[in-house]
Amino acid sequence: MERYLISMSLLLLLLASCGGNKTKNIDEEVAPDTLNTDTTVVDSMEIVMESMPVPKAADELFDDFIFNFAANKKLQMERILFPLQSYNGREKKMISKKEWKMDYFFMRQGYYTVLFDDERAMEIVKDTHISHAVLEKIYFNTSSVIQYIFDRPKGAWILTALRTIPISQSNNASFLQFYHRFASDKEFQTESLGATVKFVGPDPDDDFSQMEGIITRDTWEAFAPELPTRMIYNIIYGQPKKEAQTKLFVMRGIANGLEMEMSFKNKGGKWILVKLTT
Repeated sequence: MERYLISMSLLLLLLASCGGNKTKNIDEEVAPDTLNTDTTVVDSMEIVMESMPVPKAADELFDDFIFNFAANKKLQMERILFPLQSYNGREKKMISKKEWKMDYFFMRQGYYTVLFDDERAMEIVKDTHISHAVLEKIYFNTSSVIQYIFDRPKGAWILTALRTIPISQSNNASFLQFYHRFASDKEFQTESLGATVKFVGPDPDDDFSQMEGIITRDTWEAFAPELPTRMIYNIIYGQPKKEAQTKLFVMRGIANGLEMEMSFKNKGGKWILVKLTT
């Protein structure tokens, strides 16, 4: 497992050293937010990964698997249970192998997002015993969530079904409805800040240290990150839980070193931002 992670890190470093022009993001249902991502590196990564054999260790952690699944067409076709069951309310249809189109998920936008209940919950991504996971595409323009359901019956992750539900039926419904307005309405964003927001970020005077401080509403504009407003991703590791009163919104780059966490609390039915980590 450690060798696999090291080799992937070296691959990312190699590709990150390459330059190039930006390419367009394409999604059949809605173009995802690009957030000024240089996708040349990501496209190069896909070419390299398609020619590489998938290490057995890639099935130990879902994060390792989904990264390969989204970039390796051969692997993706091998790891789907065809005909694939797709549910949308009471409607059910079967998708054949011929009908399936390669889904690159977040690879083409160069970053992905995940929701956790708190910082401790983030440790679940390292649990090698998890055998069920759901990758969600959350579309705000249609107020819907497409869930890709994965299982690991014999030690190998397989896409076993698709399910489309309204955002209102999501376990994160309250937060998702709040997040969309928070990301797209600057005035509402400012109103949704705590009295003070804790800030943790890199120390400009020391590359190996972090600095901490406080953000107020008056200074928020200087710190406010650019957030996706049309579509985000989420991964549910294991069995879903009821929505908690705290939520951690995490945004991570695939090959650009991007890392950002926003901590929210629900106070009296209102979500507020209490911490920003970059």
